[in-house]
Amino acid sequence: MLNKVGREIPEEIIEATGKEVFQGIYYKDNTEFHKQGPITKVVMNHDTSKMVDSIHDALVKCGAHDGMTLGFHHHFRDGDLVVNMVMKEVQKMGIKDVTICASSLGKAHDDLVPLIEDGTITNIQSSGVRGKIGEAISHGKLKGLATMRSHGGRMRAIQTGEVTIDISFIGAPTCDDYGNCRGIGGKSDCGVLSYSFVDGNHANKVVAVTDCLVPYPNYPPHVAGTKVDYICVVDQIGIPEKIATGAAKPTTDLRKLMMAEYCTQFVVNAPYFKDGFSYQTGVGGASIASAISLGKIMKERGVKMGFAVGGMSKPMVEMLDEGLVGCLLDTQAFDMDAVNSVRNPKHFSISAGAYANPFNKGACVNKLDYVILGALEVDVNFNVNVVVGSDGMITGAQGGHPDAAQGAKCTIVVCPLLQGRVPAVCTEVTTVTTPGESVDVVVTDYGVAINPARQDLIEAMKDVEDIPFCTIEELRDKAYEIVGEPDPVQFGDRIVGIIEGRDGTIMDVVREVKDYEWED
Repeated sequence: MLNKVGREIPEEIIEATGKEVFQGIYYKDNTEFHKQGPITKVVMNHDTSKMVDSIHDALVKCGAHDGMTLGFHHHFRDGDLVVNMVMKEVQKMGIKDVTICASSLGKAHDDLVPLIEDGTITNIQSSGVRGKIGEAISHGKLKGLATMRSHGGRMRAIQTGEVTIDISFIGAPTCDDYGNCRGIGGKSDCGVLSYSFVDGNHANKVVAVTDCLVPYPNYPPHVAGTKVDYICVVDQIGIPEKIATGAAKPTTDLRKLMMAEYCTQFVVNAPYFKDGFSYQTGVGGASIASAISLGKIMKERGVKMGFAVGGMSKPMVEMLDEGLVGCLLDTQAFDMDAVNSVRNPKHFSISAGAYANPFNKGACVNKLDYVILGALEVDVNFNVNVVVGSDGMITGAQGGHPDAAQGAKCTIVVCPLLQGRVPAVCTEVTTVTTPGESVDVVVTDYGVAINPARQDLIEAMKDVEDIPFCTIEELRDKAYEIVGEPDPVQFGDRIVGIIEGRDGTIMDVVREVKDYEWED
């Protein structure tokens, strides 16, 4: 069946998942549903202890079994230690057919590949995967499906009951003996625990894993002890220094800095740039750099931002400290400056649901004026791919990309015209993760294209001389002129993953990468 972005979704996938195909970003607007509630234990005896001696004991007490679904968060990013710690114990116990439902998985979890190969893990649900897990899935090693959802989409899937988490593990930098968890105050701080809020509310069992047990009450909690069944103290839950790695690193690349400047010039010339405007940047280097250049112009013009939302990094923290932004609504720290800033009374921790869940009565992304996002590929229909590389390998994550892109009044995607020797602007993206109807502007190092559907923005920019405007087709043609039009990726027949729209419909499928046998 052909969906709204022109992707053919096989009937067997529709039947196997019970899902509809993507039919537009507002297809399920104003619909209603019943929220799923968890199995909840009553604790009335004041002598009841939540402390356990080990991950093994926690798994036993929670009734770990074959076919269960485990929940995890990724606030430690490349420094996470909890997922591997738990899953290695699951493997030792001989438990099979486990589904991992994580907010994201990355290079920190490369050690899980043998667990995929031996059948310990058979399904993965995540905003995406990087590193060796992505390679394993792309080569068909995962027995089941990899389901990729946005951060808001994960919230939706859990709240609606599409996904039931049997046991969720929360890596808590500080925790008291009754389970009140905070992302700060310990030796392994990660700032906030926003992705775990839904796990606390909806998982049948919740285990707090901490390396810093503090006296009760650990208030105000980021995840309340009323949601936590057991607490386990371990030597170390994460490496904070590895939070700001990979895509979250600041950039010194002159090309990316130039794109950041184009982006900033567009923002300040668009009609939403006025006192009280709202803003979000993605995790990419150019996106973060755009916040730095924007701050300089805000100072010059005396314009202040009302709020910033999403993942936070040093530039946004500095804006808060300088009084250039009213408050930060934080779902994830991208560096240690953001981690330490959580103590600021105007730096608020919000849940991933408040941030981006499409199935609530209004998420924060709906209040955004601007969002600045990255991309692996953009096509001439403004569809964006942030999960599957041009070689067909799963190498990225949706994160909040589709959520913020749909919610914001002005969505700006920043990417170089070429990723190495591969066109990033192309006729058709390898995989659609964010539909073109959510994308308003594409900024590259060779020019800036405005979606023809946004004639208001085209009109607003008609006298702007500092930005090299062109059409998206001209950007595509320039990329092909420089490096040639690439041959399409050769995929096998087997579908190894699906890309969900934020409403749970199927945006695209991911097929196994075809392996070649070379002849002498």
